[in-house]
Amino acid sequence: MPAFRFEAVDATGRLLRGELEADTARGARDHLRAQGYTPTAVAASTRPRDGLGSAGLSATERVLFTRQWATLAQSGMPVDQALAALEEQADAGRVAKLTRVLRAAVESGEALPDALARFPRAFDPLYRGLVAAGAETGRLPEVLSRLADYLEARQALRQKLSVALIYPLLVTLVALGVIGVLLAYVVPQIVGVYQQSRQALPWLTRALIATSNTMRDTGWIFALLSALAVAGFAFAYRGGAFRSRVHASLLRTPVVGRLLASLDTARFASTLAILVGSGTPLLRSLDAAADVIRMHPLADAARRAGALVREGVPLARALKEQRRFPPILIHLVANGEQTGRLPPMLERAAEDLERDAETRLAWLAALLQPALIVVMGAIVLVLVLAVMLPIVSMNQLIR
Repeated sequence: MPAFRFEAVDATGRLLRGELEADTARGARDHLRAQGYTPTAVAASTRPRDGLGSAGLSATERVLFTRQWATLAQSGMPVDQALAALEEQADAGRVAKLTRVLRAAVESGEALPDALARFPRAFDPLYRGLVAAGAETGRLPEVLSRLADYLEARQALRQKLSVALIYPLLVTLVALGVIGVLLAYVVPQIVGVYQQSRQALPWLTRALIATSNTMRDTGWIFALLSALAVAGFAFAYRGGAFRSRVHASLLRTPVVGRLLASLDTARFASTLAILVGSGTPLLRSLDAAADVIRMHPLADAARRAGALVREGVPLARALKEQRRFPPILIHLVANGEQTGRLPPMLERAAEDLERDAETRLAWLAALLQPALIVVMGAIVLVLVLAVMLPIVSMNQLIR
């Protein structure tokens, strides 16, 4: 149940302050009057209750919530009534509680963006900024519909990424696990028979024995060093300078770099299209769109482009001077600026870039799978040769 801060006066004129729980602000006032107090101020509490301050929504829940909200808003339903309907339709208890708090905050007079800001993990700055722009311009239904489309497209692309990469990842993990078990337990027992024969073993077999012994004796050291290396990388990755260098290296990587650039540029173009289309000024839209870019070099380029636009440079020219953005985005932006149809051109650019990213992703997945098969086959071949060469040598000696 939402919490409300209140100020009230009792029968003797003494001022009281505190918090109470009620369904709405009116309910809080009625509760105070029933206790003999005269409420002078009642407002939604900014202090999280029931652990909801840190509550988040999954991608699916956020998309469903936004789509339903957009549908209700397009029907002409006021915000508080739409939130009440969303609360009734919510399947998950967490979503219902979150919606109840939003409704109570709005009914108490709190601005809608401020109410959404109570849940930063559920509604990121871009979400809140778009809702604020829609509320200011009176185009909230249109903005919510565009936002729902945007979130659905991001979720679909994220699912395609997961599906394309999960198979190579599982194959790699299983293969490494099997190879580790073979080297640590199976191979030593087989090769031990050859050592007892006191025959000179081939160099490949000796190398395999040495590798197996090293894994059994010092494997825990390698595991510890690997864990420390991962922890050190994660710690250093929090720093902006190190993260920028990592991102720059990734963008220079063949195939992967173009894929990451296409994904980030599509996200930038679609976000900018929604913001500009909702009536947000271009400079403010550029600042917000730059924040959704994950690769630091691209984000820095977007911010530099925004600075040039602030000085009066056309957006297409500002993007072109950064030499980071694909030509299709620059050409479509230039066309949009000349015709006065910048939002549709940005949406088209985002669609083209997303298709390019999907094509590159499919090509990368098709390349990874046979590459993994070849690598694992080569490792298995080495293991088989190391085991079989002594047998061949013994047969030649017997003959």
